[in-house]
Amino acid sequence: MNIQPFAHPKFNYFYDKHCKLLKLNGLQPKTIDAYSRAIRRIGGRFEYELEDLSFDQLTDYFTDLLDSHSWSAVKLDLYGLKFFYTHVLKKEWVNIPFIKAPKTSRIPDILSIKQLQTLFAATNRLSYRVFFFTTYSMGLRIGEGLRLQVGDIDASIMKVHIREAKGNKDRLVPLPQNTLNVLRRFWHVHKHPTFIFPNRKRGLENAHLVTSHLDRGGVQSAMKKIVTELGIKKRLPAIHCATALQPIC
Repeated sequence: MNIQPFAHPKFNYFYDKHCKLLKLNGLQPKTIDAYSRAIRRIGGRFEYELEDLSFDQLTDYFTDLLDSHSWSAVKLDLYGLKFFYTHVLKKEWVNIPFIKAPKTSRIPDILSIKQLQTLFAATNRLSYRVFFFTTYSMGLRIGEGLRLQVGDIDASIMKVHIREAKGNKDRLVPLPQNTLNVLRRFWHVHKHPTFIFPNRKRGLENAHLVTSHLDRGGVQSAMKKIVTELGIKKRLPAIHCATALQPIC
């Protein structure tokens, strides 16, 4: 994360402090990367002098940034600079009211039960098939599903403990009976002491010996391939459907 000191020792000092405070504030690694990148980018624009940027300078910077980057990148740079001002420089931050993404209203696409059954049936690899079924049936994000552990499943109250979800918050989600049945059968296949979805680097027979869960990129690639092969053109939301589906393994 730290840049190499070259001609801007003061900036390097502030940047190093910025990175440390991001970690101490418990932000997610992706957020830390984004906020740090923002300060590097803004620093490069203003010759690494960030202590007294004017409203006009910020206006020009974010206007130019929007010409070459998405609204998401613009917001991340704004939030990164705000963190830098309030936590590193200890200065009062004045919001820039004109930086607002265009308002859009999207209704998520909903797959029918038949489409979901077709999608699951077309997934040849058992680990992925069970993963897709589980995340859809409980409305989980990909990362939340990948991080599921044996101890997160509470069959006594039919709940699943989702740890470090969005905003670093934990939450409990309902566990459909059919999903519990599927997960139990799947666990008896790999018997990993910790992970619900252990990676396949050592094969399914030795999955109980691995030290990490399924790879996110592999899961996403598999889903994209299957959706393309089936000709499904909808965005794929996580929806609660397990009680209407038959067991898959």
